[in-house]
Amino acid sequence: MTSFRPAPAWLADAVFYQIYPQSFADSDGDGIGDFDGITERLDHLAWLGVNTVWINPCFVSPFRDAGYDVADYLTVAPRYGSADDLARLVEEAGRRGIRVLLDLVAGHTSDRHPWFLASAEDPGGHRYIWAPEGRPEGFVRSPGTRPGSYLPNFFGFQPALNFGYARDNPAEPWRQPVDAEGPRTNRAALREIMDHWLRFGIAGFRVDMAASLVKDDPDRTETTGIWTELRHWLEGAHPEAVLLSEWGDPEVSVPAGFHTDFFLHFGGPADGLPLRSLWSNGEGTVDAAWGPLDCFFDADGKGSPRPFVEAYEKAATALGNSGFISLPTSNHDFSRLNCGPRTAEQLPAAFAFQLTWPTLPAIYYGDEIGMRYVPGLPDKEGSVLGPRYNRAGSRTPMQWDEGPNAGFSPAPGDRLYLPVDPSPDRPTVAGQRADETSLLHLVRRLITLRGTVPELGSRASVEVLHTGYPFVYLRGGRCLVVVNPRRTEAHFAHPAVGRALETSGVELAGGTISAQGFGFGVFELDR
Repeated sequence: MTSFRPAPAWLADAVFYQIYPQSFADSDGDGIGDFDGITERLDHLAWLGVNTVWINPCFVSPFRDAGYDVADYLTVAPRYGSADDLARLVEEAGRRGIRVLLDLVAGHTSDRHPWFLASAEDPGGHRYIWAPEGRPEGFVRSPGTRPGSYLPNFFGFQPALNFGYARDNPAEPWRQPVDAEGPRTNRAALREIMDHWLRFGIAGFRVDMAASLVKDDPDRTETTGIWTELRHWLEGAHPEAVLLSEWGDPEVSVPAGFHTDFFLHFGGPADGLPLRSLWSNGEGTVDAAWGPLDCFFDADGKGSPRPFVEAYEKAATALGNSGFISLPTSNHDFSRLNCGPRTAEQLPAAFAFQLTWPTLPAIYYGDEIGMRYVPGLPDKEGSVLGPRYNRAGSRTPMQWDEGPNAGFSPAPGDRLYLPVDPSPDRPTVAGQRADETSLLHLVRRLITLRGTVPELGSRASVEVLHTGYPFVYLRGGRCLVVVNPRRTEAHFAHPAVGRALETSGVELAGGTISAQGFGFGVFELDR
């Protein structure tokens, strides 16, 4: 493992909160969320207890892929406001003890980026991957005077930046090595972009498609080399900054140079099974390639936490203290916790687990009140990836109160970025703030508990006592956590005796742990 400096001390206590900016809060009435809207709602985040915010891409873009098609890395998109507005957001967040991370799209740009427009006219340019003749499989025909075609990185309008190929192939003479001029130029550009925003006051980056840089790189060896180089640079230039990867394989990404990686719905040797085995109930965003799966957090009780536990233990053992693993509730690409048949009464147990496991928790905006995945929405800015994979359902406006548009925007309803959840019983922040028995108050208490009880933090040990219903584990040798996601009662023989720190429907008595349906408990054991 490459030797890096330890991660900044603050990261061990991070509770991430992901904001999809166009859907969080609209301050100017155009129907699209913006920086000032986020700033106006920072008190909610401070009250909740999150301390690190990740904002999806907010740069100049044609928005054919919701901003992941970047046309200018150094200029914010006018629909979100100005650079001054972002600076005020970062400053006001800092006043509340909240760090702000931006989303770095490292592997591709928009086909409207000036780099690509120039490349499409210049056969001698090598910032992108071009086949000078014909149109090999997966390539897109040149839109300019340059002959041939280019390689995209995701959608066809997202040309892949050239970071080189790990292997030669005589049948593809356009392949360049990682130390060629084009790849060197792009590596330097990444440093310049990162340096610009870190000097601006940003605390780090979540890196989109971090594993996608070097092509035909089966073991990610050359891609690892790029991130290792950037990590060493970062440690010298911005030692308090952090990098979060969208890789989905912490055993590879953290040794490569990232401070933390997410368990995701894809990535790693099991293609995202550890996360999907927890949350994915076959509704919402569903990839056709995924096989049938009974997830653990399901009312029928047919799943198991074993796929997650085994993957976590393997990754945690490999990483030691070199970095962190992060566990999201959901994200802009994946179904919310409240999806399909999963009901609101099932969510507390999910949060009790997510906020007491030693991964760094990442809460997707609105999940703290149980916002649902909204089915049946039209394609919006590239949201549809397949017949059953529409990401728009996880991107609907934040539900603040009972006012027009759920308090998201004063704009007419037909001008909203996406429609508000039409359910008459949709949850709101205001409604749940007024109810101390709500999910929102529970999430707040669990975050506080995590921050005040060292045994529940990211560096404390975890010992799994039972991988069934109920799921039982011991944190730091002293805090017992019991989670029963199924609707029927569950029992586990264990002589635990202790004080309840946070519990609902769980009892320790007579050498047995009894958990009611959808029950959970966090206990401090007697010594």
